[in-house]
Amino acid sequence: MENQRLFIWALFGLMAFMTWTAWQQDYAPRPQPAPSGQSPERSAERLPPDAALDTALPEVGDVPVLDRPDEDAAAQPGDGVAEPAETRVRVVTDVLEVLISSRGGDIVSAVTLGYPVEKDRPDDLIQVLNPSPDELAVFRTGLRTVSGDGDRPEPNHRAEFIAERNEYRLGDGEDALEVALTWERDDGLSVTKTYRFERGSYIIPVEQRVTNGTADTWAAAPYGQIAHRMHTQERSMFDVATYSYDGPVLYNGESYKKISPDDLQDDGPVQARAENGWLAAIEHHFLSAIVPPPGQEYRYDFTARGDNFLASTIGPAYSFAPGETGSVDMTLFVGPKIQDQLTQVADTLKLTVDYGFLTILSQPLFWLLDKVHDFVGNWGWSIIIVTLLIKLVFYKLTETSGRSMAKMRKLQPRLKTIQERYKDDRQKLSQAMMELYKREKVNPAAGCLPILVQMPFFLAFYWVLLESVEMRQAPFMLWIQDLSSRDPLFILPVLMGAAMFGQQKLNPAPPDPVQAKVMSILPIVFTVFFAFFPAGLVLYWLTNTLLSIAQQWQINRVVEAEDRKTRVPKAKGKKGGDGD
Repeated sequence: MENQRLFIWALFGLMAFMTWTAWQQDYAPRPQPAPSGQSPERSAERLPPDAALDTALPEVGDVPVLDRPDEDAAAQPGDGVAEPAETRVRVVTDVLEVLISSRGGDIVSAVTLGYPVEKDRPDDLIQVLNPSPDELAVFRTGLRTVSGDGDRPEPNHRAEFIAERNEYRLGDGEDALEVALTWERDDGLSVTKTYRFERGSYIIPVEQRVTNGTADTWAAAPYGQIAHRMHTQERSMFDVATYSYDGPVLYNGESYKKISPDDLQDDGPVQARAENGWLAAIEHHFLSAIVPPPGQEYRYDFTARGDNFLASTIGPAYSFAPGETGSVDMTLFVGPKIQDQLTQVADTLKLTVDYGFLTILSQPLFWLLDKVHDFVGNWGWSIIIVTLLIKLVFYKLTETSGRSMAKMRKLQPRLKTIQERYKDDRQKLSQAMMELYKREKVNPAAGCLPILVQMPFFLAFYWVLLESVEMRQAPFMLWIQDLSSRDPLFILPVLMGAAMFGQQKLNPAPPDPVQAKVMSILPIVFTVFFAFFPAGLVLYWLTNTLLSIAQQWQINRVVEAEDRKTRVPKAKGKKGGDGD
């Protein structure tokens, strides 16, 4: 079997199979919603967002009560509480524009400044959080009474909070901005919820400071929730981003899990307990996450009803004696999956950058790519340099495959002669070819192992380029101004096809004419296929192909030189020793 044919088909086949398997396991297409007026099986009726979600909030009956208010938890709001009129506080930093609702003092809208939906529409920005029922995605935080308060009002996400003003801006020269909202009860219990926004950061610490001015001990559990609309996304074979997972995820302290909204609807709620965990709602390059403080056991609940899902976390409650003041903290993250910032919140939060089953390889590759980018300042050149580094690491390994191809190329005329001689006898043909391989010390399968060893690294790099937000809409040079979009002039795919054609000329052609024709059209097939892929991926593949050509050309020269050295001394020996 010719190594070139093995390489191309193995690369294409393994990529297709492994990608298809991963997509089927993690991102299987979701059922389409039934048309208006129809009721699909096991599907609840469509309800308003709050009504659909409030019925699935976690209970607080099993929450332990601690003596001091150091850590966080989560709970549910009281039912039947009338909702006051809502006002919203606008907060603008250098990277975010958010709206905080007076109802619950919760962040209900978050727009990422500098991240447009399309690069040619800079004013149409990505909105990660949205209070609209059709695009519902909001944070909810609050405190739920556990004991010592009866049925009195509590500072949950339905309570009314008051801010000092309606707009806050991070001023020039300021590194941080704090926004405080206050809830008070007529008996002296008050809670101040304070958000801290820092320059250049998507991390939002939130502190809930309790002042118990009552005559009784008050115990309460802080909680965090993400209420989110379930999205049905149309998949496109020409847009790999449409296959990225969109939904809730959980880190349970040991492993990272995707909680399928469809499974929640079909199989019911999911619950887990863990220390050092967190929950999030993710999409391709963006996420909203709630990270409780470490060191305490928290309960995580995931429910779905109608068109929404709700991810909640609840942990230990804290007891506040009369006259006591204390605070509980939680960390929110909303924005692009910038890995440096994710690891500042929790090292495991970078798992939301969904490299799939190749994370163990993709994470080091991204680290290398990021370090190169810090030096060169351009993601396109970083892709080229890292591809070169990968080639250098595997050079000795791939040299085995290259030498086998070079020797097979030299044997092509003799193989054709054997094929003509035994074209009607397959058994003798195979025997004669094997004798030739043995006599010339050529193993046609010698390149299999190096290719298979490299394959996971190539696929891991593929997912790094696809999933890393750092390369989203990043410019390269000339006509390539967005590495995350397809080449607008299709120049890179054409160059890649031409490079593949040149690579074929350096390698042995298949002896079978039918196989040879199939191989000859593969550059055209790949050109069309890659024409719709992001330019960064095509740049990587083109660079890899050109480096493979250079490597094979050099190996061919070395093998030819070695062959000449073995022939010349024999000819001189005949002339002198035998007297011919």
